[in-house]
Amino acid sequence: MKKNTYAIIFARGGSKGLHRKNLKKIGNLSLLEHSIFHAQSTPLIRKVFVSTEDKEISDVALAFGAVVIERPIDLATDKSPEWLSWKHAVNYIEANFGIFDGLISLPATSPLRNKSDVEKCINEFYKSTATACISISESARNPFFNMVKVGNDGFVDVVMGNKNDITRRQDAPKVFDITTVCYMASPKFIKESDTILMGNTTFIEVPRHRALDIDDDLDFEIATLLYNKQESQIVKK
Repeated sequence: MKKNTYAIIFARGGSKGLHRKNLKKIGNLSLLEHSIFHAQSTPLIRKVFVSTEDKEISDVALAFGAVVIERPIDLATDKSPEWLSWKHAVNYIEANFGIFDGLISLPATSPLRNKSDVEKCINEFYKSTATACISISESARNPFFNMVKVGNDGFVDVVMGNKNDITRRQDAPKVFDITTVCYMASPKFIKESDTILMGNTTFIEVPRHRALDIDDDLDFEIATLLYNKQESQIVKK
């Protein structure tokens, strides 16, 4: 039986790192529209929601075919944990659209994801016994090898363990970054938990070039370059 899966994009109007980030365009689409499009292009997703407190974002979302969830102002500040907005969204969806099986978040800050990333996340979540599924990418930095912390004595040392333990990066344990490509969990888990990592979390691995998280102007410039390169390769084919 096909699962009843919904997608959601949490899109606040405010952004300190990059002003009006969610509405900035890469190609012909805003970051918000890219995420809505990714959800709409995935047959496993039945409906797309956008949670926002911002009128302009709301208008763009509605015009692009998403259902808008009006987020309370107190859940849309820089200090508001996004997980509280997950809970608010689940309660809204269940009250207005009934019971469903899974909610996948597709943040607008990852416009380089593709349809297969979204489908892999959904399939991995449902086939596993995990309470949630996240996307990860191999980290360029490693706390066992080339990441340091400053001690009370003012000197630096490797974050994890003694600096003499590992002398080659290849010998260090592999570590990963959590990406903003996708996150998925069940409504029950969302309502009963405090974070997405609170239970047993499974994952999908996404290549770094599709996992870029746009947080500032530099990220946006890099994402634009990668997107344009990707589009030019498609045209050549």
